[in-house]
Amino acid sequence: MNKAIHSTKAPEPVGLYPHARRVGNLLFLSGVGPRVRGSKEIPGVTLDPHGEIIGYDIAAQCHSVFDNVRNILEECGSGWEHLVDVTVFLTNMKADFATYNSIYADYFRDNQPARTTVEVLSLPTPIAIELKCIATID
Repeated sequence: MNKAIHSTKAPEPVGLYPHARRVGNLLFLSGVGPRVRGSKEIPGVTLDPHGEIIGYDIAAQCHSVFDNVRNILEECGSGWEHLVDVTVFLTNMKADFATYNSIYADYFRDNQPARTTVEVLSLPTPIAIELKCIATID
């Protein structure tokens, strides 16, 4: 099986790609950010009139992105406990890692997938965190 999956709960993609792709018993999620479906709202982000970030709350973004990942997983027939690999992209490792790491530990207390965290200069929308995940599916 090789099937593209488009979520009805997760924020709309910013390009031509599905929210996830199932290949056999693996589920590959495209990059997931903290945006809100059906709007341009980004929890915890304050933008100036030109769309530039003037402030953000990394904790609010973490909770939102984890909720978006959970929604995609569940809509695909998988679940949080089936995550096996998580790649996290942060735009400010020095300022945000401690907060993100603490919140991550709360969400992943029972399931501890492999994890990689990297700093990037920017992301396609004015967000500070994005996740790329792999999960199993029955």
